This record gives sequence, C-alpha cells and structure tokens, in this order.
Amino acid sequence: MEHEKEEYLEEPVSPVGQYFNSSSLCLYIIAVLEFEVAIDDLQALTLLKDVFLPISPRFSSIMVQEKNEDKRWKKVDVNLKDHVKTPIFSKGKSLEFYEKSFHDYLSTIAIEPLPQEKPLWEIHMINYPTKTSSGNIVFKLHHALGDGYSLMGALLSCLQRVDDPSLPLSFPSLKPSKLEPSNESFWRKISWTMSSVFNTASDFGWSVLKSSFIDDDKTPIRSGDEGADFQPISISSIGFSIDHIKDIKSKLGVTMNDVVTGIVFYGTRLYMQENDSKSNTSNSTALVLMNTRNIEGYQSIDDMLNTKKSNGPWGNRISFLHVPIPKLNETRISNPLEFIHDTHNIINRKKQSLALTLTGTLLDIEGKLRGQEAVAKHIRKTITMSSAVVTNLVGPVQQMSLDKHPIKGLYFTLAGGPESLVISIISYMGMLRVTLKTERDFIDEQRLKSCMQSAFEIIFKEAMEIDCKTN
Repeated sequence: MEHEKEEYLEEPVSPVGQYFNSSSLCLYIIAVLEFEVAIDDLQALTLLKDVFLPISPRFSSIMVQEKNEDKRWKKVDVNLKDHVKTPIFSKGKSLEFYEKSFHDYLSTIAIEPLPQEKPLWEIHMINYPTKTSSGNIVFKLHHALGDGYSLMGALLSCLQRVDDPSLPLSFPSLKPSKLEPSNESFWRKISWTMSSVFNTASDFGWSVLKSSFIDDDKTPIRSGDEGADFQPISISSIGFSIDHIKDIKSKLGVTMNDVVTGIVFYGTRLYMQENDSKSNTSNSTALVLMNTRNIEGYQSIDDMLNTKKSNGPWGNRISFLHVPIPKLNETRISNPLEFIHDTHNIINRKKQSLALTLTGTLLDIEGKLRGQEAVAKHIRKTITMSSAVVTNLVGPVQQMSLDKHPIKGLYFTLAGGPESLVISIISYMGMLRVTLKTERDFIDEQRLKSCMQSAFEIIFKEAMEIDCKTN
C-alpha cells in the first residue's frame, strides 16, 4: 500500500496538463449550478470531504517541478475552508441588484489566478437569488486537472436524480461518427479513402498555417489583443428548447450538432453585421475543442481512473479543429437555413479527415523536441489568431440534486485564455444552454445574446415553413 502511494506521488503531469498550467497559458473551467431552493443549509464541507475529494487524487495534489524535470503531482493535506468561498452582498436589495452582483462576482473570480501552492480548485457558494435561481454554486477547476469530460464525470458523481436517487443519471445517446462506409462497393470504398486522404492533408495543412502564420481578420468578435486574457470579461448564457432544435433537425435532415453550430455561427455573424457591415465577409474561424475518446457516453469515475480498462480515461484527451465561420453573403441573408446546410457540409467533410488526430500528434512531437513551454506558446498563439473558441458537453436528461437541493440549471465556460469570445454549449433537462464568455468593453454581451436569440427564432421559423413553401 505504501509502495502504491509513493508511485502516485511520482506521477507526472500529462503533457496537456503542463500546457494548460504554464507561464504562457493558464486555463480554467467554470461550472455553475443553479438551485431551485436556497442553499444556505447545504453541508458543503462534509460533501467535499466525503464525496468530492475521494473522486480523484488530483483534487488533493499540487504541481511541483524539480530542476530540469517535468511537473509532477504531489499529494498534500487539504484545508477545505481555503477552497470554499461564500461572498457577502448587501442585504435587503432588489433581485436586479443580486443578479448584477452575482454576474460581476462570477466574471471577477473567473480570471483570478488560483494559488499554485494549493490544490487547483475552488468552490463559491452564492446564497442570493437571481432571475434564474434561488442560489448558485460555482466550481472553478484548473484545466490541468482534466478536461470537460473528466470534470463533468466528477461533478455528476456528486449528484443524484431527483425522481429516484437510487438510479443513475442518463444521457442522450452519444454515437461515434461513422468514419468509414460499410457494405459499400469496392470502388465506393476507394473513393471514400481518397477523399479522406485529401481532406486530411487539406485540413491538417490549413490548421498548421492557421496556428502559425494566418491571422483571422480583426472584427467585432476578435480584438486581436495579445493580452486579452488580462482584460475584464463578462459571462452570460441563453437557453434554447431541445425539442425545437430536434424539429429543425428533422425538417432539414441534418444532425443536432449541425443545427446548434449553424445557429451559433449565424448569431455570431448577425452580431458582427450589426457592429460593422464590412465584417460580413471577414475571414473568421472558430477553434473547436474536441474530445478524442472513442466512447458513447460518460463512464463511472472508477472506470475513468482505471487506465487499464477505460476507453474514456481521466485527464485531458482533447484536440482542436479550425472551422471556418460561414460568411454572411446575399444568399445566406435571404436564406438563413444555408448556415445549417453549410455547417452540415463542413462537419461532414471534417469527419472524413484525420486532422484532429494529427494535430494532437504534432503537439506531442513538438513537446518532446522543444519542451512543454514551447507547446503552450504555440497553443496560445493558435487561440489568439482565431476568432472564437467553441466547446460543448452533454448533460443529463433527468433533473439532478445536491444534498436534496434540486438543480434548476447548469452551464459552464472556459476562462484564462487570450480569446475575445468563448461559446460553450451544454444540454440539461430538455434545454440547451449556450454560454458566452466575452471580452468586456469590446463585445456587447447583451447584443450578442439578442443576436443568438434572433438567429434561433429565424432559423426555426424558416425550417417550420418548409412544407408550406413546398406546397
């Protein structure tokens, strides 16, 4: 047993974990739980000690580095009171006051650095009502601890189903994309293989150029400021009905992902047009973060941590793709559904490409040849040269609770990066929550939310009228 403990103390931090906690890049995941009832009686310290800390040894570890060696995880004693923050706002104020106080507080803590001499996480309990909840708990987790898949699995292990706590939470079906045609003729397979080779070469080559030489245009969503990670930010979110998204999907014969991405891209272009009509045809790309695990759903924490058995192991198993944001030309202005079709074509093309895998391999090679700090600088440059970062997670279908406190809503975002705009997407209880992390005083978050809402309503209306127009 002692031998196993010593082995863990010597566990190196993964390369991606080192990229995300360096002098060039320091990324955080911010997750917000919205509660139906007040949370002032929630037994936070007991839950953290008995449920949260045992999930992963990394929650009780810090990063250390000896001279000329890679960083390693070192187990330390955790003083839970150092990690739980409970802000105090003025008493007897209006709902609008507490709404603003909460969002100001959220935006402030999102960019404050976590102390490196303590385990890299914090929990903030805000016991004041907002327009969408009676109280909020904010998890601030360093990205070096794990990616969204890992940390979502950790979070879900602390929660129970409201309808029946004895049953596990369930999720929408996550079926891996079919990358190779089956039961097709020999020549169809040859054609598919040739397309895959061409798309891989094209996508990977373009990704290398975009990461090193070709900047996106400066637009109302991209300031191009090298120090944007030190600027004040705003965090806000908007919700869409998953049933309505499914209706659009059925009408257009595409996937849910196509619809959501198309709406987000269309809303982004509408915002750009409102602020600068010349940006309609700007060269703008989204850096889309992708989970590289070959899985259909979340695994249990025990399975994640068992690297010998796990198909979806704990850690940072992500890579990124450059996805062009379709331009707002006259055709797409007159027919907004083209945004969905264009997005569908782009994503289908990316499915016939191994660029995602090659990008991860390239970073690994660069890390071995030039060191982790050089890769961190490369990733930072890649983010800076793009217009937005896009990431998504799948949440549970059923309502969750924490210590018998029902959770009304759930959303997350990334913080600490040099981008002007992060768009994060998660599903929960029949709603799709789109969160916008914006560079304050550069992006008007309320106008951007309004444009996203308009994009959804326009596309839904157009899609529902397809049969009428056909007849």
